[in-house]
Amino acid sequence: MIRFLWLIVPFILLADKPNLLLLKVYKDQNITGWVMSEKLDGIRAYWNGKKLLTRNGKDIYLPSWFTKDFPPFELDGELWTKRKNFEYISSVVLGSAYPENWERFTYNIFEVPNAKGGLFERLSKVKPYESKILKIIPQIKVKNKDHLQKFLKEIEAKGGEGVVVRDPNSLYISKRTSKALKVKSFYDTECKVIRHIKGHGKFKGMLGSLECRLENGTLFKIGSGFTNQERKNPPPIGSIITFKYKEFTKYGKPRFPVFLRIRKSK
Repeated sequence: MIRFLWLIVPFILLADKPNLLLLKVYKDQNITGWVMSEKLDGIRAYWNGKKLLTRNGKDIYLPSWFTKDFPPFELDGELWTKRKNFEYISSVVLGSAYPENWERFTYNIFEVPNAKGGLFERLSKVKPYESKILKIIPQIKVKNKDHLQKFLKEIEAKGGEGVVVRDPNSLYISKRTSKALKVKSFYDTECKVIRHIKGHGKFKGMLGSLECRLENGTLFKIGSGFTNQERKNPPPIGSIITFKYKEFTKYGKPRFPVFLRIRKSK
């Protein structure tokens, strides 16, 4: 029994944080000649040639059969099962890793860090290793901005998170770049819970809204997106939560913020 203990220990060990490509936000930029793909709502995972890490450099516990045929070079992608399944994905990847749970997962590749050439040249290195587990995310050539918006609506109608558009001729960039953009009807980010505000009317005796603080210090309130159970047991003061929003106002506050979830450790 001792040799299987690692399967039930919900810890993720600290490793070196990788320098990875990060997305900026699409704001009607010129995307002529770019490509687009679905932005999968899973857990981002970096393969360093030997093991899988979170984007913050922590080891991901998973059975050895999952990665046994992975290539000996770096990969960047998303651990994913299906749309609208983030809570389950998070509970497995960042929590207890039972082998039967991992049978539902695929590792979906969108980048080969530090490889030479354009995007398609980098991704071509992965083709010999494609399998039922290891997949390359399809890239579609963008005809025009209307084509992008139509694709975005199709993805969101299916329950998808959004779209990524990229300049396929750009070399690999290990930081946030204007050559790779996320496109969503709503965006998401994180904030710290500062205060519970009591509810009124139908929410009397429960949470009405949260006062939260962004990383830059901006204070704002979130009053929607909560279930009745979450209003009875709201996110603790000091916790970090994820919320979605339409855009930022000229005062730097999120417009139409909606609570999504309490952040789990990564």
